[in-house]
Amino acid sequence: MLISMVLCFALTIPVAVSIGLSAILGIHVVDANMLLSVKEIFGAINKFPLAAIPFFILAGNLMETGGISRRLVEFAKSIVGGVQGGLPMTCVLTCMIFAAVSGSSVATTFAVGAILIPALIKHGYPTPYAASLQATSAELGVIMPPSIPMILYGVSAEVSIGELFIAGIGPAIFVCLALMGFVWVTCKIRGWGKNDGEGRLSLWRSSRLAFWALMMPVIILGGIYGGIFTPTEASAVAVVYALFVGTCVYREIGLKDLFPVLKKSAVSSAVIMFIIANAGLFAFLITRAGVPNDIGNYLKETLTSPIWFLLGVNVALFLIGMFIETSAAIIVLAPILAPVAMFFGIDPVHFGLIMVVNLALGMITPPFGVNLFAACAVARISLDRIIGSLLPFVAVILVCLVFITTIPAISLTLRDLVYR
Repeated sequence: MLISMVLCFALTIPVAVSIGLSAILGIHVVDANMLLSVKEIFGAINKFPLAAIPFFILAGNLMETGGISRRLVEFAKSIVGGVQGGLPMTCVLTCMIFAAVSGSSVATTFAVGAILIPALIKHGYPTPYAASLQATSAELGVIMPPSIPMILYGVSAEVSIGELFIAGIGPAIFVCLALMGFVWVTCKIRGWGKNDGEGRLSLWRSSRLAFWALMMPVIILGGIYGGIFTPTEASAVAVVYALFVGTCVYREIGLKDLFPVLKKSAVSSAVIMFIIANAGLFAFLITRAGVPNDIGNYLKETLTSPIWFLLGVNVALFLIGMFIETSAAIIVLAPILAPVAMFFGIDPVHFGLIMVVNLALGMITPPFGVNLFAACAVARISLDRIIGSLLPFVAVILVCLVFITTIPAISLTLRDLVYR
């Protein structure tokens, strides 16, 4: 199964199809009933928490079309846009705020990048730098709750999604501050962004214009942590709120805009759910074959301490994330690695954040970095031209990952205050 999956990857067959074909081959080899594939594929997506995925994707697209994204950019610019390098810092901060509703890094890339990449280029920033910055900043879309990969980890590893969400706030703020600090230093050294404050609104005016947009993450996150609704129900609330604000308050969404938004959201959701369905069948077969137990026993015998285990897992996840889509990797690996992490005394919520942050790197690393493709599409630039600008950003995220891995308090302090 593994050999056939790698071979399909090498032949550039889509990830979901590669996983599904290798799983079907596995069923054929063990001479099992092919109806098993239908049962397990349906069972993989027949889980209530997964309903949040299409809703969050739709909410992100409604925010982009309804003018919410643009107002969030103006608000972020009013806070940090007055310093040298304020525009790239605005990009990072806007992505974190937008991520507090969208749950998707790709949606964040398109929604925020469509506004800020042209603005960065207009202010004299190199196009490869602008695309690299946007792709990296959008990674906050899966670290800042609500997060689709966190939902998938919670379902796969049977961990509280609410605890994962509140634990993700610390790492998201940490990564955001690290990226803002890095771009500020870079702009100081290279002399970029001396006129970034042009056209910047006052904090009061931008706050007033963005009031309804800013209330969206407050309602969503406040409702989740206040116990008013579950993370899955919050995704539906986000859709209703975004639609209301876009049509009745900002009035930038008309009837003619709804069909393209719904179509775009349906396609994006179908891609993710198709991956989840095929990965579920694959995970069932390798679990039935005893692979998780064998890997767990091997890791327990080979890696004798939590530090060595986390180091080995981080290296493996970094390499895996370069070639396998984040959702598929989490669904396949979380049931295998989470029990081993618990054996070493690692909190499963902390381990979940390590997996999410690490695999999020795969979204900005070639050859299958979805954020890179999205950012390149917005910037109208080929992938090979942004690699040089991208590497420093990857290094920053790697340093953040080291801190998040070795200092559990970054993830667990807020969780312990709320749930303990």
